[in-house]
Amino acid sequence: MIHRSATRHFSSIVFSRPSLLVVLGSTLQLLNGVAQLAAAENPPNIVLVMADDQGWGQTGYYNNPVLKTPHLDAMAANGLRFDRYYAAAPVCSPTRASVLTGRTNLRTGVLSHGYALRRQEKTIATALKKAGYATGHFGKWHLNGLRGPGVPVLAEDSHNPGVFGFDEWLSVTNFFDRDPIMSRKGEFIEFKGDSSEIIVDEALKFIGDQTKAGKPFLTVIWYGTPHNPFMASDEDTQAFAHLDRDSRDQHGELVAMDRSIGTLRKGLRDLQIADNTLVWFTSDNGGLPKITPSTVGDLRGFKGSLYEGGLRVPAIVEWPAHITKPRITEFPAVAMDIFPTVAEIVGLPDSTMLKPQDGISLKGLFTENWLKREQPISFSCFGNSALLDNNFKLLWNGSGQKKSFELYDLTADPQESKNLYESHPEVAARMTALLELRNRSIENSLAGKDYPEGRVNDGEPEPRFWMTVEAYHPYFAEWRKRPEYASRLKAKQASK
Repeated sequence: MIHRSATRHFSSIVFSRPSLLVVLGSTLQLLNGVAQLAAAENPPNIVLVMADDQGWGQTGYYNNPVLKTPHLDAMAANGLRFDRYYAAAPVCSPTRASVLTGRTNLRTGVLSHGYALRRQEKTIATALKKAGYATGHFGKWHLNGLRGPGVPVLAEDSHNPGVFGFDEWLSVTNFFDRDPIMSRKGEFIEFKGDSSEIIVDEALKFIGDQTKAGKPFLTVIWYGTPHNPFMASDEDTQAFAHLDRDSRDQHGELVAMDRSIGTLRKGLRDLQIADNTLVWFTSDNGGLPKITPSTVGDLRGFKGSLYEGGLRVPAIVEWPAHITKPRITEFPAVAMDIFPTVAEIVGLPDSTMLKPQDGISLKGLFTENWLKREQPISFSCFGNSALLDNNFKLLWNGSGQKKSFELYDLTADPQESKNLYESHPEVAARMTALLELRNRSIENSLAGKDYPEGRVNDGEPEPRFWMTVEAYHPYFAEWRKRPEYASRLKAKQASK
């Protein structure tokens, strides 16, 4: 089992002077990208959208008792709605790493929130960029090893979005709220308004430019909503006046986020590209506790837990040109499936994805009914592990004083209330063996055995708070006036 502290070694990129081989290599990459796009009759645009801490129960289409999400509901009614879709982990950075790589988070070095993605990993942005796509990231990043409330990503950050294949980026290190300061490739810009609407507006400018240029695009929109602290406009909280303050404001953030989904969908229609644009919406982990009504519906657990409430999240894929018959699927899918799915759709060479891959392509699921997933899904975080094999789910609780296994039949018991580990010994033994095998493979990945070098390169940052980064110090005097930073900076000043 992976339930011990993992030794971390990280990579660095060494650049040498340009040579003829480098120029030839770049030319061949460019020609290869042109050839791939020429081979694809009409390459689809890709838009990946992810909420921050939106729970499985926080949509109108799941009959939330107070929250209305008309635009997500419309998207679900026009596409493929996943009712058993899982984040890659119960916290944010690991899932983001898995979206970009198609690999479970531990393989990538992102053990928990605030860990940096290893630069030896291969990403979907780099792959699509080489295939001739324009690539843009908008919103929360949280893959550069920095913790604390989101601040603009530095141009010189060794793990900024550009390092991982994004041509354009307007990004912050972590969660962000109303009136944010963001970084456009290192240029700090202060915006006014709701953060969800801001990044969708900016993403649509990028999309419009690529459409005008006749170039397919990958656009990644990672919201800061509804992560705490909760900040919503008075108008967006009106329907929730009867709730406590945090619940009222969190639901208000979701109202604005849903409205931005409507803006995005309308923007694609106005540009006349909606039919051949694949929009994939999901959340980075399960919902938060202490919010009324429950963020996870009747599921067990919340963010940080490997129970269903910490992992199962809303998910919708809308692609009108290919998903022509809207429907709901119970097929178990996961964040790691995004890269393999897009790779098959676009026709990317197998070499664009680092092995082993933990996700599978869901392209066939867009038009066919699939009943059984052949490859189990594994999860590891905070010293605990889980394995999902269709209706059965095995959990290894390795972080507490009392180590234990739990086994649940999610079809019969979606609330995970009856532990079957002792009463179903054959299933328990089979899944325990699978989990042990998967964890041994992940241990090899942690040690860097997947990389051509056979090891993890030196030079990757340890998780740290941005207040300790010297390049941010000149901004402290001004940022002490901002509510999202004030308490952190005052605490740092007091500790001197």
